[in-house]
Amino acid sequence: MMHFESLKDWLAWQESLHPQTIDLGLERVTKVFRDLHPNYRKPLTITVAGTNGKGSCIATLEAIYRAQGYHVAAYTSPHILKYNERIKINGIPVADELICAAFTKIEAARGDTSLSYFEFGTLAALEIFTQANVDIQLLEVGLGGRLDAVNIIDADVTLISSIGIDHVDWLGATREEIGREKAGIFRADIPAVIGDTNPPDSLLQTALDKNARTYLIGKDFGYHKQPTGWDWYAGEHHIHLPPPALKGEHQYRNAASVIFAINTLTDRLPVSETAIQQGLVSVQLSGRFQLIEGDIPLLLDVGHNPEAVQTLVDYLTTTFPEKRIHAIFSMMKDKDITSVLEIMNPVIHDWFFAPLANPRTATEELMRRIFSQSPVAKVSFGFTDFAGAYQAAMNHAQQGDLLLVFGSFLLVSDCLLNLQKSELSK
Repeated sequence: MMHFESLKDWLAWQESLHPQTIDLGLERVTKVFRDLHPNYRKPLTITVAGTNGKGSCIATLEAIYRAQGYHVAAYTSPHILKYNERIKINGIPVADELICAAFTKIEAARGDTSLSYFEFGTLAALEIFTQANVDIQLLEVGLGGRLDAVNIIDADVTLISSIGIDHVDWLGATREEIGREKAGIFRADIPAVIGDTNPPDSLLQTALDKNARTYLIGKDFGYHKQPTGWDWYAGEHHIHLPPPALKGEHQYRNAASVIFAINTLTDRLPVSETAIQQGLVSVQLSGRFQLIEGDIPLLLDVGHNPEAVQTLVDYLTTTFPEKRIHAIFSMMKDKDITSVLEIMNPVIHDWFFAPLANPRTATEELMRRIFSQSPVAKVSFGFTDFAGAYQAAMNHAQQGDLLLVFGSFLLVSDCLLNLQKSELSK
């Protein structure tokens, strides 16, 4: 049995332990979970899946329940700066010591059962939340839904934020195939809240097959934007609300879905209109249309698939219509880079490729090839790291321009780390 004193050492070992980075399937993780918790007493649980918007939904749920004064746990992935961001209680990432203690218990319980990095993290989060005696746990699916480790828990409400094309190697190449995988989180007679305005037939059919209680945005609930704020409705029930603190048109969709999910649990966990209002205006989430003010403002977004970058284009054209935009860009090699370039190109003045130190990221050689076959005219290569690409973009920027960092969680992480270093060196 392995044991490590530091979280860093635990994580390094986990990354090397399992032969596959992603290994979908519930048999191994279920066995270990049952050995750890033979008499599991599940906290009230909301599970969120979707291609884009999962993190925003979890953050909004967390902010509203915290505004009501509940003891709230949230498990999300990936992290941006520190692993601990994945496991939060009352909005605060848990300490290294708690995670290491959970890993030690999991390692003792697993025997010869192999676990992936993500499975270790999921089991650790569930272990920590059980010990903390929380009022509600919010679980974000890592990949897909049906075979994701989070799906070992039977949720009290499930929420699907959106269905787009991503992770095609594991989930399929069409919205129908992907929808079927996401719908794996549904349970019989449990509310299935669907925030996608055009859900694939497979999602609805799976809900039907599973006998889930399905609720659709635009049909069972929805929203109307007003000159001041917006109105959320479900049947005869209407609430007037302030705009979400998270920016972008899609956040109204996410918030409307979240409020409906909360509404389905009000008999067990009551929430006031005041708490909903407070949660909406206080919610924060790094890397989602995150604006850092300065002489030349900097916008950060983790969007990395066609659906997410189309949302980004819509936001840029409405919020920064006159600005020249300089993009600092990188992506994982398994993403649809060609489509992302086509969608983004009309709003970008020039591009700066920032290499990332991760074997899953697109190399400069691959990016040069893709860019050469794209409509992009101005692109700069040859940088050794994020800092070099960022400085080059700054050198090209003038007063009134906008710097945009997008394409990957890892890139946004590099950017925030660099900004922290430059602040410390002042």
